[in-house]
This record gives sequence, structure tokens and C-alpha cells, in this order.
Amino acid sequence: MTVTGTEGTEELRDRLAGLLTVARERSTRLTDAVDEADLVAQHSPLMSPLVWDLAHVGSQEELWLVRDVGGREPLRPEIDGLYDAFRHSRASRVELPLLTPAETRRYVAEVRDKALDALGRVPLTGRPLLEHGFAFGMIVQHEQQHDETMLATHQLRAGAPVLHAPDPPRSTAPPPVAEVLVPAGPFTMGTDVEPWALDNERPAHTVDLPAFRIDAAPVTNGQYAAFVDAGGYDDPRWWSERGRAHRVQAGLVAPQFWQRDGGGAWWRRRFGVVEPVPADEPVVHVCFFEAQAYARWAGKRLPTEAEWEKVARFDPDTGRSRRYPWGDEDPGPGNANLGQRHLRPAPVGAYPDGASPLGVHQLIGDVWEWCDSGWHPYPGYRMFPYPEYSQVFFGGDYAVLRGGSFGSDAAAVRGTFRNWDHPTRRQIFAGFRCARDATADDLADRS
Repeated sequence: MTVTGTEGTEELRDRLAGLLTVARERSTRLTDAVDEADLVAQHSPLMSPLVWDLAHVGSQEELWLVRDVGGREPLRPEIDGLYDAFRHSRASRVELPLLTPAETRRYVAEVRDKALDALGRVPLTGRPLLEHGFAFGMIVQHEQQHDETMLATHQLRAGAPVLHAPDPPRSTAPPPVAEVLVPAGPFTMGTDVEPWALDNERPAHTVDLPAFRIDAAPVTNGQYAAFVDAGGYDDPRWWSERGRAHRVQAGLVAPQFWQRDGGGAWWRRRFGVVEPVPADEPVVHVCFFEAQAYARWAGKRLPTEAEWEKVARFDPDTGRSRRYPWGDEDPGPGNANLGQRHLRPAPVGAYPDGASPLGVHQLIGDVWEWCDSGWHPYPGYRMFPYPEYSQVFFGGDYAVLRGGSFGSDAAAVRGTFRNWDHPTRRQIFAGFRCARDATADDLADRS
């Protein structure tokens, strides 16, 4: 969200209070949608019980806004360890003596009251944690990130549908070209000026890239089904050694939640609804190795993280890196599919007002996009405000994801925002687009 140095303190307080409210309303919808048994159940060993996520949101808010910023005594210090994500794996959290759903709701409500009290009385300046309301913006983003995690848990949950939302807009027209040429040259990656940017997005630095071509839209279900139907999962030519080993071990034959009927048509389960796979939507629930294999089958590759960010931010007319593909303005309903307004990716071409200056569509929202880059700090990185957000993960077995999904909130997504996960993960709302090196013919056509 746009925050400027000229924004008045009271206006900033009002903005932060509103964003905290929006995040809590979403957390409430996700947890009130199911009964107590579903709240405390482990729907997948990859995910926490929903009640753990809700209490964890409150615990982090208490640690930063009530105790640190607010200077208040701890409310429930005896539960700190239960909701420390680094002490307990997701698979083991269901065995912990967690707060009951009723206790959890009372706890997060009490924390929120004290956090809003702190927001109303502390100066939003004087400490890096307070400048421009950073600590409050960090907690807004944290809660929205866990809301997306809870939404992924809902997708893994068995049973009848409990979440409902209107379908996204249909495409007015697909992008006019399949690929876009990105010219060679430097651009500014990362940021020094986004007030609520997290430490891994900093600092701004120059990256010089050769020319490359990138898909104007994410790979669709129809395109991906052609890869499956062509035997792509069984052909070792398209898979890395690690990817092939994982495909065999995990028994991968198609995106997660896809199933073929007796007539050969593909169906999917989406939040409890079984429906035909829509050919014009971006493919979702594929891991990095699947995305990499498709790209090789298509004669392409996945973009690097730097290539993705250049496409999403670089304005060739000014040479400046923008906040979003469409400009510096916060996302509106016409720019991107964000915030759980819809429970599915939008068809390709549905958001022409969100395209980049080069004509690349749907870079923000719809599906997280796998990039062929590991998880590393930028040159000059400085940890802030705690190492467990980014630093402890650098250099691990992770691949970068960019752009957000239909389940990401606008407060937690921007052109510089970086996400990462293990390359085997499929429960996240992840898809991809392809890229390739520019050829001499590509460059000659441009001239």
C-alpha cells in the first residue's frame, strides 16, 4: 500500500487501523467458516491446524505491537513457545496443547485491543520499527500471509464447500502476442523507498541483463494439459535429475487436484467443488520441477528472479522501476486478481489494465510464479527486524516465487515482494510463465 513521507500522522494511523481490521475480518471469515472439529484438525501434514494459524497471528501481534511497540506486559507468556514457528514443525503442531478455538478468539481479540491502543498513542517515528508505522505494516502483512496459508489449508480440506466468492471477470481478449522481447540493459532491482518493504526486498541495486523473451501471460491449464497429454511426465528429457526423482517418488502425473474422467477429460477439485478444468485459466498447484519440465518441453526455460522483476517494474520510456507493472498506484479491482475476491485464477487477458509497459499481463495476482533462482540476499542486505523472517532461510533448498496469487492481499504484494518455498511444494497457489534467451533474429525483428 502507498505510504509517503508527507502523509499526516493521524491519516497514517487511520490507514493502519483500517488495514489491521481488513486482515482480521479475513482471518475471521476463514476460521468461522468451519466447525470446531475442522479448526483443530490437521488437514495435511504440510499445514498447521487452522486454530494454530489464528493464535500465531495473535502471538506475533502481541510480541511486536503490544510488548515491543506498546511497552505492555505479556498477556499470555506461557503460550509463546506453542506458537513459535521455529520450535515446532507444521506436522507436529496438532499434538501441542493449543488454545481451544474459544480461547484463541478471546486471545486475539484482547491482543488487537491493546495493539490499537498502542497505535493510537505511540509516535510513528524515532525508531526504525516505528518509522511510517513499519511495525504495524509488518503485522498487517504477516496476518495476510497467514490468511493465504489458511486459504491453502481450506483447499486441502475434505468435505462440502464452505467458502464462496463470485467468479473473476472473463477475458476481454488474450494478450495480442504470445511473447514479449525485453531489451538488454540495466534496471533497478529491489527498493530503498518502499516504507513497508521487508528486509529481503532491500537494498535497491542495479542489475544489467541481456535481452530475453518472456511469455505475455502465465501458462494456462489448456497449454499444460497438452504437455501432460503428450507424455511429458514420462519423458526424462524434460526433467532435471532431482525433478525426475521427485516425480517418481511422489507419483506425479498432473497438477495437484486434477483427475481425468473415463472419457479423457480433466476435472479438478477446488475448495470442495469438482468442476471441469478451465482451459483459459493459469495453471495452479504445480511445483517448481513440473514448471521447469513444461518449460523445457516448450523449448524455453523459467525466468530468473531478476528477469521477472525487470518485466514487472521496468518502464522502457523512462528507465525507471515502478512499484507495479501498471505504475505506482495501489492495486485496484481492475488491475489484478487479489485479496480472495475470487477463489480461482482469472482467465488470461482478464486484467488488461494491469499489464506492464511492454505488454506483459497478470504479473501481479492470480498465481505465484516460479522463478529459476535460489533464495539469496541482495548485495548489501541488512537484517531487520529479526533474522527468522528472511536470513535463516538464505541458501536453503528453496526456489523463488513472485507476483502473488488470487489469495494474496494487496497489502502483502508489490513488484519488489519476494516469496520462496521448497521446489516440491504444490499446495501453494503457484503457477509460472516461460522465458527464453533472445536470438539474433529476435533482435533483428525489433530493429
